Amino acid sequence: MPRQVKTRAIPWRREDRADHIYRVAAEIMCQKGYEATSMNDIADGVGLTKAGIYHYIRGKEDLLFQIMTFAMDTVETDVMTPARQVLDPEHRLRTIVERHARRILEVGGAVTIILEEMPGLTPAHRRLIKNRKRIYFELVRDTLVQLSAEGKLREVSPAVAAFSLFGMIMWISRWYRRGGAKSADQVLSDFMEIALNAVMKPAVESSSVRDPVMAGASPAARQ
Repeated sequence: MPRQVKTRAIPWRREDRADHIYRVAAEIMCQKGYEATSMNDIADGVGLTKAGIYHYIRGKEDLLFQIMTFAMDTVETDVMTPARQVLDPEHRLRTIVERHARRILEVGGAVTIILEEMPGLTPAHRRLIKNRKRIYFELVRDTLVQLSAEGKLREVSPAVAAFSLFGMIMWISRWYRRGGAKSADQVLSDFMEIALNAVMKPAVESSSVRDPVMAGASPAARQ
């Protein structure tokens, strides 16, 4: 009879366990609501004792802040940093919208939804998260300002357009369900078409505006 080899579970790295706690806790909070979620609910959800979960977090408010920090860290790494490397504003906007939307479609939107639970934070924590949101907003707004200067933005306020794009991206977490009739790639393709055309002029129109000679020419001369 062959000798059985005992295997030992690979221990979690602390940061991996913490990320898992944030994701599971966000999902529970989305289902039950932040106020109705207890630390026991979260401990049960991640398979830890209540004492064990306090090894990673200090309490529910701290957990909420850590989830939001995790969300903003993810946006910084996966969306903002790559976008800042793109010099062309149109390509930069596409990078921002595509990367952020894809992450919600592929990973899930619970953490995104929890970003709305700002009243649950202490004033100090609220200021920190609001400041990080503001930095992201300014990246998108400044990109839209550049597009406006190039004649590619529709006749709308860059600030209003930025807030509208954020609303569209964040709302994906409310309606998209993985395993549905459309794949994440199919949904992303449709979403990009809708989101970008909502704020940008059609390519032919914007190119004619950028050309000062053609902009002043008669309709017949433009053909």
